[in-house]
Amino acid sequence: MALIKAAIVQAEVAPDLNAGLALTRQLALEAAGQGAQLIVFPETWIPGYPAWLDCCRDAGLWNHPPVKHVFTRIAENSIAVPGPAFDDLAQTAREAKATLVIGISEKVAKGPGRGTLYNSLLTIGPDGRLLNHHRKLMPTYTERLIWGAGDVEGLRSVDTPMARVSALVCWEHWMPLARQALHDSGEDIHVAVWPSVHEMHQLASRQYAFEGRCFVLASGGLMRASALPVELEPHPERVTGPDQWILNGGSAIIGPDGRYVAGPIFDQPTILVADLDLEQCRAENMTLDVAGHYHRPELFEFRPLPSGHRPAGVGA
Repeated sequence: MALIKAAIVQAEVAPDLNAGLALTRQLALEAAGQGAQLIVFPETWIPGYPAWLDCCRDAGLWNHPPVKHVFTRIAENSIAVPGPAFDDLAQTAREAKATLVIGISEKVAKGPGRGTLYNSLLTIGPDGRLLNHHRKLMPTYTERLIWGAGDVEGLRSVDTPMARVSALVCWEHWMPLARQALHDSGEDIHVAVWPSVHEMHQLASRQYAFEGRCFVLASGGLMRASALPVELEPHPERVTGPDQWILNGGSAIIGPDGRYVAGPIFDQPTILVADLDLEQCRAENMTLDVAGHYHRPELFEFRPLPSGHRPAGVGA
């Protein structure tokens, strides 16, 4: 029986990049102390998900100085890959002796496209090596004010010391071809990162597990209204007080039959840990294998096309 111990870190975000790196190390080591071999952090954990896009007034106004100031701060606290902040995350993975999957806001440090940010996921091995670098294919709705469209280079599962791991960001889980590309790549464990895992996100995560016959780690973040940018005015009908949860977690670990293994946990920080028996993935393939006998490859052909748009030397 191949048992893997996996953990989802659900915590309130740090106020800036340096504090975020320090908090990541602290929480990753805490998870590793519980035996975790795979440690997951939510969507844009560093420097935090821009929930103000939906919770504050005037976020979409053209040439609005307060919003431009907030965007500039996000850019300053985003992570270049490669770069010093990434090196810090790699060192955390080495110290934890675990594979990390972590959501970041990514910036391009130099060369073409250095004004564009990306909603990215990094998979870092226990030796500190970057195993996969995925940029969200299509920022969702108001997210397009912050992030550019990603590419297909990281749309794959990768070998880690304990299993093949894949990952998607938020509404990518409603992109059927993105899902199929990962199913075809032979995933055992899928990481689904969200701002918070509310009901529809729970459904999408459980559907992914059932469809892909894999374990799913659905990772949600925590954010109080007090963490919204001071430059922007909250919507009074959406924000009622500083202690209100704007993002309320909902992290869960789901088995390849679509049933919960652990969680979901809302409204509190937690490190959600569970043992995953990879033999369950193979057992569930008996009834459904969308990359094999249930795909009917003699009738359907599908392959992602390399984009070729990522600047040379950027990412993996």
